[in-house]
Amino acid sequence: MKQKEYKRYLVTSALPYANGPIHIGHLAGVYVPADIYVRYLRLTGREVCFIGGSDEHGVPITIKARQLGVTPREIVDQYHTQIKESFSKLGISFDIYSRTTSEIHHKTASAFFKKLYDEGKFIEKETEQFFDPGTGTFLADRYIVGTCPRCNHNHAYGDQCEKCGSTLSAEELIDPRSSLSGVVPEKKKTKHWYLPLNEYEPWLKEWILETHKEWKPNVYGQCKSWLDNGLKPRAVSRDLDWGVPVPIEGAEGKVLYVWFDAPIGYISNTIELFPDTWEKWWKDKDTKMVHFIGKDNIVFHCIVFPSMLKAHGEFIVPDNVPANEFLNLEGDKISTSNNWAVWLHEYLERFPNKQDVLRYTLCATMPETKDNDFTWKDFQARNNNELVAILGNFVNRAVVLTHKYCDGVVPTCNALTEYDKEILSQIPKTIESLESHLEHYHFREALKDAMSLARLGNKYLADTEPWKVAKTDMERVQTILNIALQICARLTIALDPFLPFTTEKLRGILNMPAALPWSRFRDEVLLAPGFTLNDPVLLFEKIEDTTVQAEVDRLTKGSAATETTAAAVTEIIAAFPECTFEEFSKMDIRVATVLAAERVPKTDKLLKITIDTGLDTRVIVSGIAEHYSPEDLIGRQVCMLANLAPRKIRGIESKGMILMAQEPDGSMSIVSPEKEMKNGSVVN
Repeated sequence: MKQKEYKRYLVTSALPYANGPIHIGHLAGVYVPADIYVRYLRLTGREVCFIGGSDEHGVPITIKARQLGVTPREIVDQYHTQIKESFSKLGISFDIYSRTTSEIHHKTASAFFKKLYDEGKFIEKETEQFFDPGTGTFLADRYIVGTCPRCNHNHAYGDQCEKCGSTLSAEELIDPRSSLSGVVPEKKKTKHWYLPLNEYEPWLKEWILETHKEWKPNVYGQCKSWLDNGLKPRAVSRDLDWGVPVPIEGAEGKVLYVWFDAPIGYISNTIELFPDTWEKWWKDKDTKMVHFIGKDNIVFHCIVFPSMLKAHGEFIVPDNVPANEFLNLEGDKISTSNNWAVWLHEYLERFPNKQDVLRYTLCATMPETKDNDFTWKDFQARNNNELVAILGNFVNRAVVLTHKYCDGVVPTCNALTEYDKEILSQIPKTIESLESHLEHYHFREALKDAMSLARLGNKYLADTEPWKVAKTDMERVQTILNIALQICARLTIALDPFLPFTTEKLRGILNMPAALPWSRFRDEVLLAPGFTLNDPVLLFEKIEDTTVQAEVDRLTKGSAATETTAAAVTEIIAAFPECTFEEFSKMDIRVATVLAAERVPKTDKLLKITIDTGLDTRVIVSGIAEHYSPEDLIGRQVCMLANLAPRKIRGIESKGMILMAQEPDGSMSIVSPEKEMKNGSVVN
């Protein structure tokens, strides 16, 4: 079936939470494929708008803020800036990268909700939800912790157990407690509004299951599973003090649920970019909308957001949602809490001129149909064996030989041999395959096609050996080098969606003032005879074993230290030397409550913990990060040595010590009072 021709293309990428930096899993799953597609569309001359932005509302933001003892605004301001700068440095070419805390987003999201509310599209329900009597707040699922009913992990969240991966509800937890105060939550009535997804189920089945069978199997299959199981009304509001306020009377203290609020960010960001013409991008059926997301967002972008748009009645719905699977790291799942990740901003600091090496590796290992694995050894191999040895080597040889035999001037193409014709005949076939793969979101295969031109050029020079022919036939050398240079010029087009920094460098070598449009791909001559080249420079440099080993060591340092500790402690620690009663009586041990906790940067073991001792509020630096995450500690009562002389640890003044019990295997547990006591209570 022939594809519909569209006037314009609206491309969105999932809005990352502004509660932490971007890592390679995000890049491979969403942002690199989206950027490749957009750059290709621009090269073909199509009108395209690439929308990005930070998702700055929701529970993860508030949890992070509570952990660090700051406001949510401080968190999102920090990470929005960092994420935006990191994307820019990697060449992710958004037309706009905005945020959901902007005034225009609040206005747009409020108006969207109000229209649906006024038209009776919501269901209003009063339900019982968990409530923390200590802090006087309703608890989102992530604010409730307890024992997992599946694996007995004692710190599962109210929506998921991160140890066994089970999806949970707060009601399923054993011994649930509030992570804010540590108290047992109560059930309390509250009113919310729900979008009745079940009413849109017939339309969704026809729209997805009948008219979009071309969607990727993982996307189509997940949608079918949801629809086969039947949809239920979904809340669009929640009790929280951070977000877009619900814009109706009787909704004080309530905000729009983040899953409802965030995708409207695509619309508000478009309005911010095109205040006068935004509607053609969202309401004209000649616009093709494509969402790039990870597989954990399929239901929101294929079922929930389209239902919202359908309920509104004025907007187009996505034509495709090419979601990727997950990228693992060195054989293990990427874990932000365990710092098992390659963070983009850190990569850019350590590899400032190797943006395209990361883009290339992530595209080559892109988890398009199943989870895939990033390893530093593979990163090195793809740089050294492909970018250096194939692409860089071919371009360098072609340009160096042209300077040597033709004074750096593009030579004339003389009579073609049968072998020349055979080589040239492969170019249009490669271009056709490359275009097809890009149009259908098969970016790994598209990259192979683009690189096959460099392989073709390398083979051509190796087979024709112009350095030998130069001894007897300079006319033949001119033809060989002309063909090689035409392939180099085509590489500036073919690789531009994938390696924009490299193609800019290559255009500089070839003395091409601007990028060539995709339509020039099929021109026989891209570099005219007599055109002068610039001096050759290397496109890539080899990456040494020591460099990648340092990156592996950076990852494994924490786990190796844990293993060493466990192996070293194999029996009960021997008794300490005897002390007198007078010596013991000098220790001032008190009960205190943890107010905030955060990891000490660039350390694996240290936490910076703020506590209320009943006497004062102070900071303790404690080496317990291998045993407790910051969120485990907030609201917890501990016993601490209050009169230990202060000392500086990693530049932080630590005033005291938290008491811990240690098992023979190295595991540790905080010493706490059996029941809740007043802060400052003395331990005798």
